[in-house]
Amino acid sequence: MSSIVTHQGILHYESIGRGQPVILLHGWINSWDVWRDSMIALAKTGQYRVYALDFWGFGDSATASRSSVNSFQIAGYVEMVHQFMEVLGIQRTPVFGHSMGGTVALQMALTYPERVSKVAVVGSPIFGRSLNPFLQLAGYGAIAKLVWRYPFVLNTIMHILLARDSKVVRNMIFRDVQRATTESFFRSIGDLRETDLRDKLPHLQIPTMGIYGKKDNIVSPVNAKLLCESVSNHHISMMERSRHFPMVDEPEGFIQALDVFLKTPEYNIN
Repeated sequence: MSSIVTHQGILHYESIGRGQPVILLHGWINSWDVWRDSMIALAKTGQYRVYALDFWGFGDSATASRSSVNSFQIAGYVEMVHQFMEVLGIQRTPVFGHSMGGTVALQMALTYPERVSKVAVVGSPIFGRSLNPFLQLAGYGAIAKLVWRYPFVLNTIMHILLARDSKVVRNMIFRDVQRATTESFFRSIGDLRETDLRDKLPHLQIPTMGIYGKKDNIVSPVNAKLLCESVSNHHISMMERSRHFPMVDEPEGFIQALDVFLKTPEYNIN
């Protein structure tokens, strides 16, 4: 277990491998562990030093008592990644994200284009209203606090949403949600719900990849079309048998898509 200390609190991360750095960001009510198998597979190529971070308020990253609510917003998480790169001396690197983490990765590439060489999103919302309605409701403080007070309500909703997912996915989510804080739970998804990057995407000049499960019921796969229409240097991989977690549903195809993307020259992605 590794960590760095920031003004907002302790930032936990895991790393493996040697070579080109790659940063991986998890989604809402997840942790770095969603990337565990992917990290091992990428590291086995002998070409990458893979870092997976826990966002503040999730996993093993703890926030300080003086942290502002902005720490749990997309912009706050962008600054978290930037601080991480500064402390570790990573000048420029690919940044990949799953779900909310992909939205953070896109905003990171837009805010700090000199620090991101490639960006990939996995089941990520380009605009927050493409989220499942249950997730959008979780962003309202009153509803979130009610759900937090009565865990059976949250468990019922999660069982509905994850009914067709694998046992691996269900166990992972039920474990990680218990490590989230109330503030990070509703403030992050509330900010994500109001995020809309559609007008900003044309400014992306770096290689941009979108991986979406065709059966995703958490984030609409229509976001893949938005990337195609808005980003000139794009590559899209639609996973036929995947839902919201293609790294779990189709791990071999998922790693192959990432590896090909990482090896493709920046000036010729298509």
